[in-house]
Amino acid sequence: MKLIIGNLVTIQGYKHDHTLHRIWQESKVLDDNEEYIVVANKRTKVIEANGRFWFTKEPSVTFFYKQHWYNVIGIIKPTGITYYCNLCSPILVDDEALKYIDYDLDVKVSEDRKILLMDHNEYLRHIKQMDYPSELCQILEAELAYLQNQIKTGMDPFVSETITNWYQKYLQL
Repeated sequence: MKLIIGNLVTIQGYKHDHTLHRIWQESKVLDDNEEYIVVANKRTKVIEANGRFWFTKEPSVTFFYKQHWYNVIGIIKPTGITYYCNLCSPILVDDEALKYIDYDLDVKVSEDRKILLMDHNEYLRHIKQMDYPSELCQILEAELAYLQNQIKTGMDPFVSETITNWYQKYLQL
């Protein structure tokens, strides 16, 4: 299913055991090509699995990949752009939402390009609790290494101008 540029979409994150993890209510579609889907939002409502909700503080541009096992969120702050990356399944699109399975491991990239691996203990706990297959773990670890290389070498979307340009398109739509 091809998304329509300018339309609003819902994003649903699940866990490996198929439980709902988090919902982003409204993001605007900026691109849908063979490699990825780009969406942006500002002050969007995020609903947690337990029903609690909050609103994003800063505008963001997110890349959901169709072949890679991660997504990349460029967060636009007054002082610059930071990145938050979730190790997750490739994006699935259906009539209801953009959907992915969150596999716990996250990578945070500061404005000065420092890389911080987050939630490793949660990942290790969920490997056992949710019985992640060893093949899945191998894929996630290979994708994590690939992602970290993309960050270190400054490949798109880890370029401030890329995020800024997509955000300008969002504002124009």
